Amino acid sequence: MARDFQQMYREKLRTAEEVMQTVKPGDWFDYAMFNGKPVACDRALAARKDELSDIKINAAVTIPPVPEVVLKDSKGEVFTYNDQHFSALSRILQENCQNVFYVPTLYGESNINATEHDKIGTRLRDFFIAQVTPMDKDGYFNWGLHNSCCFAQAVFGSRKQVVEVNENIPYCYGGSKERIHISQVTYVVEGENPPLFELPVIEPTDVDQKIAAHVMEHLRDGQCIQLGIGAMPNLLGKMIAQSDLRDLSGWTEMLVDAYKDMLDSGRMTGVKKIFDQGKINYTFALGNKELYDWMDHNPSIASCSVDYVNHPIQMAQIDNLISINQALQIDIYGQVNAESSGFKQISGNGGMSDFVLGSYWSKGGRSFICLPSTHTKKDGTVISRIVPSFEIGSIATLSRQYVNFVVTEYGAVSLKTCPTWQRAEKLISIAHPDFRDELIKAAEERKIWRRTNKTE
Repeated sequence: MARDFQQMYREKLRTAEEVMQTVKPGDWFDYAMFNGKPVACDRALAARKDELSDIKINAAVTIPPVPEVVLKDSKGEVFTYNDQHFSALSRILQENCQNVFYVPTLYGESNINATEHDKIGTRLRDFFIAQVTPMDKDGYFNWGLHNSCCFAQAVFGSRKQVVEVNENIPYCYGGSKERIHISQVTYVVEGENPPLFELPVIEPTDVDQKIAAHVMEHLRDGQCIQLGIGAMPNLLGKMIAQSDLRDLSGWTEMLVDAYKDMLDSGRMTGVKKIFDQGKINYTFALGNKELYDWMDHNPSIASCSVDYVNHPIQMAQIDNLISINQALQIDIYGQVNAESSGFKQISGNGGMSDFVLGSYWSKGGRSFICLPSTHTKKDGTVISRIVPSFEIGSIATLSRQYVNFVVTEYGAVSLKTCPTWQRAEKLISIAHPDFRDELIKAAEERKIWRRTNKTE
C-alpha cells in the first residue's frame, strides 16, 4: 500500500521557532552551502541566544542574507560560525565579529567528512538544515542550486534533518544525490521564500581579455571544460560560445552563467564525454536569475553530489579535461596562493586541488592557474602577483608539484617537470616587465637562477 506523502508532510510540518525549541546547549549544526543556507531557522536559532550556550555552526560560501547567529552574537558568547570557503561576506563578518572562523578543507572530501566520523574523530551533527524546493508528487525535496554534500550531511551526518522550503529554488535534475525523501526528513519548515542571491556582475578588464586569449590558444574540439569563479572564467566561456570550437563538454563544481552561453551556442554538446554524454555535470551554481531560471527542469544539466564531480579518480576517466581557475599569487618556485593575504583569509581551497590533480591525470587533460601579473592596492601602490616568497601568514593552496600551466596577460607557461631554475625563468617571463629585474635578483639570491641578471 502506497504511503501518503502529503500526510507525512503534514505530520512533520513545524514552524522554524518550534524546531529551534528542540535545540540544546552544545549542539552542532551543518547549514547547507551557498543559496541553501537556512533563513527562517537561522533567525529562530539566533532568537534563542539568551537560552543557549556553546552552539557551533558549519557552513560554506556565506552569501546574503547575513546569518542572524553572527549578527545577534558578534562577540561569540553563544554561537561559533565556521565557514569552509570564505566569500566577500565572510571576510566582512570576520573583520567585524569575533565568532567567524575559516575551516581548511578539500571540497571533494566533504562527503567523507560527513559520513566517516571515526576517520576524522568527529561525531554526528545534531542538526542539518537546508533550503529546498517544494516537495514533488513522489515525496522528494530537491536541493536545487546546492547539491554539494547535502545528502551525505543530512542522511549520514546528522541526527535531525530539517528542510526549509523555498519556492524560488529551481528543481534541478540529477546527477546523483540531488534530492531527499520526506521519509528521511525530521522536520519541514515552510520558509519565507526569500529571493536567491545573485552574483554581482564584474566586468572583465583588458588584462582579463588577454589572459582568456592565452587560454583560448590551448583549447581544442572535444575537450571537457571546468571553469572557476570570476570575471575571467565567465569571459572565457563567452569567448568559447563565439568561437568555432566544436563538441565541447562540461564538468565543473560551479555552474556559472557562461555554461548557458556555451551550451545554447551549440559549442558544448557533451557528445565526446565517456559517460553522462550530452549533460553538463556540476555540484552547485552561482550566477544570475537568468541562469537559475534556465536550470529549472533542464535535462541538459546534471546536479551531482560533490564526491561525484570532484573525485580525482572520476575526473581522470574523462578524456581531455581542461581545468581553469584563478589565484591570488604564485611564488618563483611555483607555489600557488589562492586564499589569503598574509593572515587575512580571502577565499578558500575549495575544489582547486581536486581539479588540478584530476585534470592532469585525465588523458589529454591539463590545468590552468590564471592571475593578473599585478595588483593595485587601495593606496595606489602596484605590486607583483608573482613574488619571490609569500608574505608571512599567506597560504600555499597548491604545492609546486601540482601546478601545470600558469597564465598571466604576458603568456602561458607549463611548470611540470621543470627544475627550480627553469620554473623561475618561466614565471619571470610572464611577470610584469616592471618587476622582472627584482624577481631575477631574488632568484639569484636563492640560487635558482641559471643565467646572468638580465632580461631577454
